Amino acid sequence: MDQETIAIVSGLPRSGTSLMMAMLEAGGMELLVDGIRTPDEDNPKGYYEFERVKQIEQDQDWLEDAKGKAVKMIGELLRRLPSTYAYKVIFMRREMEEILASQRQMLIRRGEPTDAVRDEDMARMFRRHLDQVEAWIAGQPNVDALYVSYNDLLAEPDPHARRINEFLGGTLDLDAMIGVVDHSLYRQRR
Repeated sequence: MDQETIAIVSGLPRSGTSLMMAMLEAGGMELLVDGIRTPDEDNPKGYYEFERVKQIEQDQDWLEDAKGKAVKMIGELLRRLPSTYAYKVIFMRREMEEILASQRQMLIRRGEPTDAVRDEDMARMFRRHLDQVEAWIAGQPNVDALYVSYNDLLAEPDPHARRINEFLGGTLDLDAMIGVVDHSLYRQRR
């Protein structure tokens, strides 16, 4: 990947973004993370987050440090990216029922209510959000995107690792990337 380009791993919450970050790291890509959010039962191998991403409207200085690296960003914030940089977005997709089940389990573990929003309403909001983000990506000349199914990635990691490697310039260690895929962490299957 061009060292002026910023790789961004994005998707809905619980869609496999942490797995993708772990794969990129294993493959030899440098990540922009801060380690503030530590591993827990919901993500035992870590979250791979960089807190300053959340302040992108007020703080864009960190983007210079992100060039040539991968950083994780929720889909909603993608639209806040300045057009002065080139981005390669790996956008994770996952079966909606699994996302909702995974979120529910996370809320239960945290002792938070699980019935604040009905699953049907949450799924509708998520789908609308995905449509908006994908339309925005399609309209950006400085954004190149690769959509990766979490479900398919777990079923057959090899072809997906190859596509990701090619998308990012072809220099990643495929065997190391594939070795990160841990089926024991696929807990909310459809």
